Amino acid sequence: MARNLCGHIGDHVIAVQLGLCLLIGPAAAAAVQPIPDLSGVWGRNSVDFEPPPSGPGPVMNKTRTFYMRIGDDANPILKPDAAAKVRAGAAVSRTGENFPTPSNGCTPWPPLYGWRALLMQMVQDKNQVVIMTVGDQQIRHVRLNQQHPRNVAPSYSGDSVGHYEGDTLVIDTIGVKPGPLFMIDNYGTPFSSALHIVERIRLVDAATARRDYVKAQRDSGRVTEDMGGATVDEKYPKGLQISFRVEDPATFTMPWSGRVTYMRSAGAWEERVCADMRHNYLTGKDFDLPHADRPDF
Repeated sequence: MARNLCGHIGDHVIAVQLGLCLLIGPAAAAAVQPIPDLSGVWGRNSVDFEPPPSGPGPVMNKTRTFYMRIGDDANPILKPDAAAKVRAGAAVSRTGENFPTPSNGCTPWPPLYGWRALLMQMVQDKNQVVIMTVGDQQIRHVRLNQQHPRNVAPSYSGDSVGHYEGDTLVIDTIGVKPGPLFMIDNYGTPFSSALHIVERIRLVDAATARRDYVKAQRDSGRVTEDMGGATVDEKYPKGLQISFRVEDPATFTMPWSGRVTYMRSAGAWEERVCADMRHNYLTGKDFDLPHADRPDF
């Protein structure tokens, strides 16, 4: 986007970005940066978070495979109750069964849990950014250049507001309501209503994206294309990286960070509806499908 000016106030300049007039000081007026184009369909082949370059990070998979979800309950970020939840999920996984999650239970995906999506699409507008994830077509709205309400009404998606800092979209989220199968990762790590997330989304060069994308698969297992993993465009010059910081004093002993790396999807946007099944993950029991004891014809 070319730099575009729509006026002056004294020594200050008013710059136009995405249709909005932004007041900036004279020192910054010479370096107005265009808003990054984060839009499009992005894919990955790992459902876990990546650890940060340094400092406390997310719960990781002890087995390093997508097919056995054994979370590291000894991670020092976890308070005792949170560690117990991770252990409980691991115990079920060791039996060869899946423990209840928002994805297999067809319930809303909390904001951080949404980054486990293997296909994700971003749509940018002057007033909002919409993030769509493949997996029952979850949709998240981020209001731009606004404040959180004084009294946030809790919701499963929370209240997300964002702004651009140079080449980075910064999203601040509060008010996330713990739901029936609430967790923030693939290992059952819980959260409370005090959850506060700050996400920073930016484009990275293809070499950086490829390095981190491949490392994530080595660390936590690769999801193959036939199992829902993405087919990515190896020639696309950019990748997308989401870095986030998490605070929840009711669940975690300290703030912690993580990130997720996507590459450009080479395939079409897919419809993946959460299918009905005989197993009820809320109750842990199977139920009978409607049937007739004898033909009615």
